[in-house]
Amino acid sequence: MTTLLFTLFLHFCSISTSTITTDICILGGSEAGFTAAIQAARMGNQVVLIEPTGHPGGMLVEGLGKDIRFGSGRVISGIAAEFYEAVEAKYKLSADFDDPNWYSKYEPHVAEETIEELLASEPNIRIVRKARIRAQNGVVKRRTTIKKIRLDNGASIRARVYIDASIEGHLIHLAGITTATIREGNELYGETKNGIQIKTTHRQFELDIDPYQIAGDSTSGLLYTIQLGELGKYGSPSKYIQGFCFRMCLTDDPDNRLPIAQPANYNATHYEIYRRYLQAGGELFRPRPNRHNRKTDIGSWHDLSANLYGQNWKYPAGDYAIQDSLVQYHRDFTLGLLWFLQNDTAVDAVTRSHWADWGLPKDEFQDNGHWPRRLYIRSARRLVSDYIITEHHTKRTNTTQVEDPIAVAWWPPDTHHARRIVRDGYAYNEGFVFDRYDWRPFGISYRALVPKKEECTNLITPTCLSSSYVGYGAIRIVPTFMMLGQSAGTAAAMALKEKKAVQYVDYQILRKQLLEDQLILTIPDNWLEVIKSYN
Repeated sequence: MTTLLFTLFLHFCSISTSTITTDICILGGSEAGFTAAIQAARMGNQVVLIEPTGHPGGMLVEGLGKDIRFGSGRVISGIAAEFYEAVEAKYKLSADFDDPNWYSKYEPHVAEETIEELLASEPNIRIVRKARIRAQNGVVKRRTTIKKIRLDNGASIRARVYIDASIEGHLIHLAGITTATIREGNELYGETKNGIQIKTTHRQFELDIDPYQIAGDSTSGLLYTIQLGELGKYGSPSKYIQGFCFRMCLTDDPDNRLPIAQPANYNATHYEIYRRYLQAGGELFRPRPNRHNRKTDIGSWHDLSANLYGQNWKYPAGDYAIQDSLVQYHRDFTLGLLWFLQNDTAVDAVTRSHWADWGLPKDEFQDNGHWPRRLYIRSARRLVSDYIITEHHTKRTNTTQVEDPIAVAWWPPDTHHARRIVRDGYAYNEGFVFDRYDWRPFGISYRALVPKKEECTNLITPTCLSSSYVGYGAIRIVPTFMMLGQSAGTAAAMALKEKKAVQYVDYQILRKQLLEDQLILTIPDNWLEVIKSYN
């Protein structure tokens, strides 16, 4: 009866000027957002989940499909494991988390179908689609307590606990909570991999590429995608952060393929650096079928691909207009790059043949021109709290035990290039940090999910954790976010039940509940053996 009355109440409150009252409100239906919603609902709470794109699931449903590597499947657990098991079952397969080389090859629309089914199985969840928190006066706060949030569709959500599961950290920012967005530099936390990197060899240009519009003429201006500026001092803070991209889901199935059209604002000069790369004998990245039904997940981490280094630094702290414009800019550039690779006469026949048979899948992203709705945001706002995850947590020599783990991070510090500049007369990528031989899994502290108590006492974030730029690079993957979301949903439910500020949730009781719900909180003893077996 209670559920029926709540459902009827939500139905009659569906008009845009309504105020919805609930137990827990989650902003962002990301990988962490949907698992937080499911967990909180399973613990008996009414939940409102706000998803601006209208499609919960984050990058799971937006093209990314290869975030299980280095044996990280060993710690996938809880609702994350439920998801992978359910999506594999749709292909009549099973998830093998113990195989260090296993990863799920699901298609985005199958992932979305699976997530929608999981959410629909919980009657206490209401999803508010295609609405964002208002940029002006979006948060009503009394001292350290968020009382309600206002959406741009006119609705308001009044909850007792809030979870910011957006990647951008819109709620924590609008609530006046301290955040960071830049590469802090090494000095702040005593790190070695933060800030400007001087010796960047990983995914560095393999060829000498002249960076000037007129080759050899430094007065003629720089090629598109190259920024002005000196390399700078090692470890110094930098506003430039790792590049973003779309995880391109394409297909070479002729029955399910739509052609790549030349964008209306296509500018051939924007791709001159690719021409020079090919003319110098370079081999560009290429699509290969690596998921079911002749589809591919094309990431961008190469020396020259679809990562737009140095052109996204305004995104993390930008308003909606800036963020939306950068998403559109990346879309236009990337579709233009695909058209270039298939059609430009400067592209050699072999490279054109690699791309010729690939197009947009008819059965994916059907409300967005068959293109992913979400740009892959690798770094945005990060909480600055009393506990900060840094490079030190990730180092192989680290033996410090985390007192209050709520998930295990199993990924190396991984931050892509942040700039493309001129160094010694040639194009140079700066900023990639990826050392597969100097990292270890570590427990993620609950304290990294909550703000300082003097800033807010009823908000948790599983996606914008309190961490350095480098520390975040070891956390920011899909399975980890899913597990962090479940832990955040559990903690929010416990804060309600205990009538406590989120900072004072009893960890031993939280741990007991997480273990009962099948989350793995301890690092396997053979973690080094597993990592080495992958290498």
